Amino acid sequence: MAETDPVAAAGNWERTIIEKLARAALDEQRRARHWGIFFKTLTFIYLFILMFAAFGWLGGREVAMTGNHSALVELNGVIAADAYANADAINQGLQDAFADKSTKGVILRINSPGGSPVQAGTINTEIGRLREKYPDIPIYAVIEDICASGGYYVAVAADQIYVDKASIVGSIGVLMDGFGFTGTMEKLGVERRLLTAGENKGFLDPFSPLDPAQREYARRMLGEIHQQFVEVVRKGRGKRLKEAPDIFSGLVWTGQKSIDLGLTDAFGSVDFVAREIIKAEKIVDFTPHENLAERFAKRFGASLGEALVRAAGPLSPVR
Repeated sequence: MAETDPVAAAGNWERTIIEKLARAALDEQRRARHWGIFFKTLTFIYLFILMFAAFGWLGGREVAMTGNHSALVELNGVIAADAYANADAINQGLQDAFADKSTKGVILRINSPGGSPVQAGTINTEIGRLREKYPDIPIYAVIEDICASGGYYVAVAADQIYVDKASIVGSIGVLMDGFGFTGTMEKLGVERRLLTAGENKGFLDPFSPLDPAQREYARRMLGEIHQQFVEVVRKGRGKRLKEAPDIFSGLVWTGQKSIDLGLTDAFGSVDFVAREIIKAEKIVDFTPHENLAERFAKRFGASLGEALVRAAGPLSPVR
């Protein structure tokens, strides 16, 4: 039987120990790197969530859990299909607010100069439908800085309208605006070549002379839309409205004067209406908010398309 060399055995033992220690160190380094990547990823996600929340990119709304409350829906900015204040979003907020079993009253806070008559009319109609469906839940409009044109078209659907004394209210009218470039084109030596199938297909084309017949047709069309606006105001305000000679002329008034004319009812803020009128001081916001994808799409896509349409397309009436 061969004898084992003590020196060789000792060397093998030392190498084995060193290899094990080296492997253990490498394994520990791998685990440390994995955990480091994991925690860095968590930190990265957390910071993005905070950033998205800070800029309001996550979307959603505050949801009532328990207890009676006043439901708030905000209408801010120009009312248009591709704007933040569009009929689909506002109506969704109103539907959620009325449907909540803890809602004792709905407050529609308005700060809008107006916009699309179709979008404003759609919101007005939906408010009327919800008032019939939920007869025990009142809805109040609270005007902040401005509630003009289409904004007021929406407000008159509420049970009552509250204002600040310095609010701007009214502009019950319709307009269609644009520019004519015929004189400039002549000076530049530019010839307009417009080919159409249908004598009015180039209706109010900004690069062609204004046709008197088309201008008269546009005025009649605006008059029809204006009359629709007037009828909605009369229906919404009823006997409270004091029909002064210029009340439907497109003028605006201060909050104080609007009360005198019966366009609005009283002074009051959102907190005041919740606390003193609805008697439910807790306010829950049901306003739908855009998510990140929607916001990017509208800012970088729809805005460019709108600019092109406004530059080259037909005019649209606005309130």
